[in-house]
Amino acid sequence: MIVVATSGANQCLYCVIAHGAILRIRAKNPQIADQIAVNYRKADITPRQKAMLDFALKVSREAEGISETDFSDIAGHGFSNDDIWDIAAIAAFFAMSNRLANFTAMRPNDEFYMMGRLPK
Repeated sequence: MIVVATSGANQCLYCVIAHGAILRIRAKNPQIADQIAVNYRKADITPRQKAMLDFALKVSREAEGISETDFSDIAGHGFSNDDIWDIAAIAAFFAMSNRLANFTAMRPNDEFYMMGRLPK
C-alpha cells in the first residue's frame, strides 16, 4: 500500500502498475491498488491503514515537515517505533525510486496491468 500510494503521488507509472499488481494479488482485491493510487483517502481501507499512508505520504512529499505530532498520531494507531521506521524507510526509498524510474521513463511489463484483476 505504501509503495502504491507514494508512487501515485509521485506519478510513477512503473511503480504504480508493478507494485499495484502485487498489492491486488496479496490483498485478493482487484480494486484496492487503483483506489490507493488515485486517492487512498477514499479507498476501502481501515483508519489504521489510512494513518499509515498519511504518514508515508508526508515522508515522501514533505519530510521536512515531519513533527512530534506526526509521530504521536501514527503511534496512536498502534504502530511501534520499529513500524514507524519501516513505514518511513519504504516511503523514502520509493520516493527516490520513483524519481529514478520517471527520469529513465521506465515502463512496466504489459502483463502487470492485468495481474490480480481477473479470477483464475
